[in-house]
Amino acid sequence: MSLEIIASLSRLLGSKKGYVLAGGGNTSWKDERYLHIKPSGVALANLAHDDFVKMDRQLIRSCIEKTAALNGNERESLCKRMSDYAVIFSKNGRRPSVEAPLHELFDQSLVVHLHPTLVNAMTCGAKGKEICKKLFPDALWMDVVDPGASLAIEAQSAFDAYRAKNNGKSPAVLFIQNHGVFVGADSAEEMEKLYNIIFEKLAEQCASAGITLDDACGAPFDMDFVRENAPLLRGYLAADGVPAAVMAMDQLELPDAPFSPDHIVYSKSFALVTDSITRESIEKFKKQHGYLPMAVKVPGKALFACGRNVKVMRTAAEFLRDSATILKLSNAFGGPRTLDDRARSFIENWEMESYRTQVSFGGAAGALNGKIALVTGGAQGFGYGIAESLIAAGAHVIVADLNKEGAEAAAKKLGANASSAAVDVSDENSVQMMADSVIARFGGLDLFVANAGVLKAGSVKTMSKKDWDFVTAVNYTGYFLCVKHFAPVMALQNSASGLWSDIVQINSKSGLAGSNKNAAYAAGKFGTIGMTQSFALELVADKIKVNSICPGNYYEGPLWSDPECGLFRQYFDAGKVAGAKSIEDVKQYYLSQSPIKRGCYPEDVARAIIYSCTQQFETGQAIPVTGGQVMLN
Repeated sequence: MSLEIIASLSRLLGSKKGYVLAGGGNTSWKDERYLHIKPSGVALANLAHDDFVKMDRQLIRSCIEKTAALNGNERESLCKRMSDYAVIFSKNGRRPSVEAPLHELFDQSLVVHLHPTLVNAMTCGAKGKEICKKLFPDALWMDVVDPGASLAIEAQSAFDAYRAKNNGKSPAVLFIQNHGVFVGADSAEEMEKLYNIIFEKLAEQCASAGITLDDACGAPFDMDFVRENAPLLRGYLAADGVPAAVMAMDQLELPDAPFSPDHIVYSKSFALVTDSITRESIEKFKKQHGYLPMAVKVPGKALFACGRNVKVMRTAAEFLRDSATILKLSNAFGGPRTLDDRARSFIENWEMESYRTQVSFGGAAGALNGKIALVTGGAQGFGYGIAESLIAAGAHVIVADLNKEGAEAAAKKLGANASSAAVDVSDENSVQMMADSVIARFGGLDLFVANAGVLKAGSVKTMSKKDWDFVTAVNYTGYFLCVKHFAPVMALQNSASGLWSDIVQINSKSGLAGSNKNAAYAAGKFGTIGMTQSFALELVADKIKVNSICPGNYYEGPLWSDPECGLFRQYFDAGKVAGAKSIEDVKQYYLSQSPIKRGCYPEDVARAIIYSCTQQFETGQAIPVTGGQVMLN
């Protein structure tokens, strides 16, 4: 047995559909002296062998013994201190799972604790205890109990009673009302077998009650309503200078109270149910409950999942779907049984859950932390590099591109803080569909980066109208269409939040100075600076700043370096560089134009974008990033 085995098992179970929500649950392995347990706030699916916290088993047991006579906060405080003292090794100072003492009670070397939807349908069922006894006669059942020290202490008594009735034998399966299941085994194969048996029996119980295992579903949301209200909701829920992330969901039926501690932590105890989304309804809810809602339901219109950033919002949506599914499946176990007010209040005020949330959803602060940005033409080249830099600054970036598959691949490569969207910026219907998708998935935008662009070089004497129209449709009309459809969204959210949002157009040095044999491109870029100045004057009333960034040439990108249709090839073929005998001659000529003697990189442009967003006293500007190749008078 080794840490590699439990790490591999953790990743396997943590990746299985229906087993884990938001990476939750915990796993452990113990030898004669030490317990190795998953740290709090780390997803099971990503767990490595060196992530486990190593703890002294004797000290863990003494933690249970010494806190048994205490009550409330005093018990929890002492348990936490003793648990911390038992830590022998912890990577990056991570805390061990709060349920380490319970893992220690199992005789088996491996313990896996999960909260699968199907399991919670039983543990959150009114007749769950009765049905559990029938389905799993050898399992131990515990009624609802506060997590942490209280759970460990009561579990100790329950384990002792179980052993007394079973000739000293320890339970292999423990179900806890409104909490989930713990399973102990001495091999990964045995663990998988036990979990398979649990799932099979629970599925049979649902089938015998005529209930399918499909996720709960509701009526589709009303897109007209979402279009008008999601940006407002973003603004009303703004905190720390950033609007919330908001997702429109089908109109699921939700329980009146939370099912488990995790539902409280990740989607809060209660949803705001209202006939209309107003500032007053949000403020009334916060005054009553002490927090902003993470679920807002307008009957007959939509259900919204909300969070301070996209990750938090998506996790809330996951738990709302889970609550609705448990509500449905619990009918096979006597109907729903939610947590009472006392148990709920304990979780809401428990420091350990606050810590877990911070670890799970905290991140490095950046200039755009928590903001939502969209970059057109983001699947490759400059756009991809810009997206990468904006993510590094803390934003969630939607990569939008004509190449749908390319956008999806780029978002996947960029990681969890990226999403994708398909769009042809020259087609108004396509832009409208993209805007609606963004509103439904995120509630709106804080930053729109109009980066999509094309270039066809050629002499005015020979350029076809088809090529001229192609360049103009993307570079000029595309900018107009995107601003037309996103400015109203930003205006709505800003009216609710009182905050500013930004539109940044990626222009070119060719928008500041003419470009030989490149009239279509330069004309579009000159024209869009006029658009930027005009949009800035109009949209300032909506608290939208509009600026253009005018970069120099990005020679490493496909626009320039593609061997068949890149600009080096086009300019060589068009004879734009006098005396050039090869494509390399063309490249060296362009490198020599900048005093800094290099091309412009995406990160250079991203810094200018971030500047335009963070500088509150700047709008309608054309900001050169050319290495001195173009200097403003």
